[in-house]
Amino acid sequence: MKITRLEPILIAIPYRHGGPIPEGGGAPWRTMDTQLLRVETDAGLTGWGEAFGFGACPATKTATERLVAPLAIGRDPRDIAALMTELARKLHNFGRNGPVSFALSGLDIALWDIAGKIAGAPLHRLLGGSGKGRVPAYASLLRYGAADLVARNAAAAVERGYRQIKLHEIGIAEIAAGRRAIGAEIALMLDANCAWPADEAVAMARRLRENDLLWLEEPVWPPEDHHGLARVRRDGGIAVAAGENAGTPAEFEHLIDRAAVDYLQPSVTKVGGISAMQRIIAHAESRGVAVAPHSPYFGPGLIATLHLIAASPLERVCERFYCDLEASPFGDAVEARGGFMRVPSGAGLGVAIDERVIARYRTG
Repeated sequence: MKITRLEPILIAIPYRHGGPIPEGGGAPWRTMDTQLLRVETDAGLTGWGEAFGFGACPATKTATERLVAPLAIGRDPRDIAALMTELARKLHNFGRNGPVSFALSGLDIALWDIAGKIAGAPLHRLLGGSGKGRVPAYASLLRYGAADLVARNAAAAVERGYRQIKLHEIGIAEIAAGRRAIGAEIALMLDANCAWPADEAVAMARRLRENDLLWLEEPVWPPEDHHGLARVRRDGGIAVAAGENAGTPAEFEHLIDRAAVDYLQPSVTKVGGISAMQRIIAHAESRGVAVAPHSPYFGPGLIATLHLIAASPLERVCERFYCDLEASPFGDAVEARGGFMRVPSGAGLGVAIDERVIARYRTG
């Protein structure tokens, strides 16, 4: 069996999230932009992957077309480990974290989709899972920047059945409003998106203690300041989560070695796909560090994360961006109902693809 084609596909889907249009990367965030990857074989099997998207989509598409595709076409898709290791070595000079790594992540996910289709089994079975039919999800709210909107949407998320809520606010008033709105029984997390230098992050953590946060995520700028993260964890009085900005298994080992995190957050569309996620998760478990995958996606990256969570005997929660898409080429496979997400049971990723939706929202 040979790979005959890699086709990166960009889609941009409008959404509603209960507030005004936020900013993403300094520009209005009007659509959820997704970088899909279709991998075709001469055996008639097609695999679907997803590379980290949003504002990175055009760069990742170029990396896929010019760097990854020429090396992958003609290769056997069944030997995932050998192929992905070879491509990572050949392309390492173009960056171990960024568009090339994102493109390789999309390819790896697609190859695992093909592997499941060859085996006639869902991905979580290939990964050793026992057949969980659903996994709990938490509502990951976008940033509103206004206490009333935070309160309204946090309460609405609880009404939808979520038992864990994550905010992306950096203001004390907005965070406190979220806690008041959901009450003391609902878990609350906060992602600061690398808002503060280490000294300020420690001070903010201390001020935030009264909100009873399950974790404080990415509090420190720059994100690679692992020593700063360790200080927040040691002196701030709140559990620390981080990892969405890390690109390789070695970076996650450094986070663990420096006692910088309570919750490790690898992102399947960034770190090298399912293959790398398995290594990262295994290492974290061997060191007694909890894993909370980063998954603000709406395609194969989110679905692959569901399978990875379902494959583990440990209880983990899937991140689900709290917004409603205008449409989805993956149907209700990317939806949460009553605070849970269904784990697909079909072969591979286990989802049907609506090509009409892709054609309608395709931008590249």
